[in-house]
Amino acid sequence: MTAAELGQLNLEEPPSPRPTRTVDCFQKLQQIGEGTYGQVYMAKEVKTGQIVALKKIRTENEKEGFPITAIREIKILSKLQHENVIKLKEVVTSQENSNYNGSVYLVLEYMDHDLTGLSDRPGLRFTVPQIKCYMKQLLSGLHYCHANEVLHRDIKGANLLVDNNGSLKLADFG
Repeated sequence: MTAAELGQLNLEEPPSPRPTRTVDCFQKLQQIGEGTYGQVYMAKEVKTGQIVALKKIRTENEKEGFPITAIREIKILSKLQHENVIKLKEVVTSQENSNYNGSVYLVLEYMDHDLTGLSDRPGLRFTVPQIKCYMKQLLSGLHYCHANEVLHRDIKGANLLVDNNGSLKLADFG
């Protein structure tokens, strides 16, 4: 590229966005949660078979369109990349008709449990080493968030997700 051609480039123009996939790329397996934000589903990506969590953003009660909490969560999770923070893989849509009355879904990495659900199981008791392991991961994730100027604002067992290998991740930054 010549210097003249380089001078004509508009460096302030954002790169063209990646095409948005639809929720049809995923098969919903079961609903695993629900809250004021909407529903969360365990789903399988049709092409790869990878298990993910689909968080449907509830928009029907919003006077201003897309919920500010969802915008905040997308912005935060796009910025944060840490082993103890849930990973946002992509955002997908469903288009129910040509006027776009569809839904928006966050595609998140799948975790097997939340800490509240685990601790409510009869007969399940955490050992001291397990508690230390979870605390270390929680504090590591929080330290990373704070170092990146992000406050979680809703630390509770339901927002601490764990997998069957003992990994803990912070979730629900809305």
